[in-house]
Amino acid sequence: MDEIIRLICDEDGIRLDVYLGNAISSHSRSYMQKLISEGHVALNGHPCGIKKQILNKGDLVDVVIPDAELLDVVAEDIALDIIYEDQDLMVVNKPQGMVVHPAPGNYSGTLVNALMNTSDRLSSINGVIRPGIVHRIDKDTSGLLMVAKNNHAHEFLADQLKAKTTLRVYWAIVNGQMKETAGTIDAPIARHPVDRKKNAIRQDGRNAVTHFEVLERFKFHTLVALKLETGRTHQIRVHMASIGYPLVGDPVYGLKNEKVKHVGQLLHAKKLGFMHPSTGQWMEFDSELPDYFVRVLEKCRAL
Repeated sequence: MDEIIRLICDEDGIRLDVYLGNAISSHSRSYMQKLISEGHVALNGHPCGIKKQILNKGDLVDVVIPDAELLDVVAEDIALDIIYEDQDLMVVNKPQGMVVHPAPGNYSGTLVNALMNTSDRLSSINGVIRPGIVHRIDKDTSGLLMVAKNNHAHEFLADQLKAKTTLRVYWAIVNGQMKETAGTIDAPIARHPVDRKKNAIRQDGRNAVTHFEVLERFKFHTLVALKLETGRTHQIRVHMASIGYPLVGDPVYGLKNEKVKHVGQLLHAKKLGFMHPSTGQWMEFDSELPDYFVRVLEKCRAL
């Protein structure tokens, strides 16, 4: 059953989301904001979907904490490369070609299908289709992902992503020999105005920042490390293409004729760091480059 919490505000001039974040210590403010947006909060008997609503002393606030939905995603016996696991979370090394969660056209063979078979506990904050999924990477991007096994861990990890305190470093092979040794791409990203399957640099887009460092130069390509400050959809792919160095193998933002042929962008989530939700300890993980990535590297060196 859903949990219903009734509160009486004891101060004037406080925002609704701030008040709930302080009053209900079992959940984070970002989760309270989510409940407000989804219509689970009432103010003085009337639904209130305004996070910044100012409260007065004596206001009656009712909050409905939805019960965890039964997960109906089918568990599948798919091998996973689990780098780390404890009672709160897992760090998984996702292979290239695996979709993170079920969606139209991909209802099986996903990371979530595999997780359902591996763990009997996953967070329910993102609903029945995305249990445990705190953040995503593209189907053809390989590498490290953190998975939450309970809602407290999920909220704690998601808050770090929002506060930009996690470490996320990707390695990529791009077309062209980059002249710069290091730099920052600070360019907002939004949905492409014509092609709805693509994103693009747009001044009305959401803030997006990527830091890059050249690791190795080849005759026609460059190996780059990319540190995410934000996490927009296709951020690295859009940013690198925007400065003239699209990722090798990228079917959406890449070159039509490439020196090295590969299906799927050459992008690997190599490093992941975050504060543990229970211990507060900083944890950092590094993954080896997968075989497909190494093979393309060798081809680039041989040209």
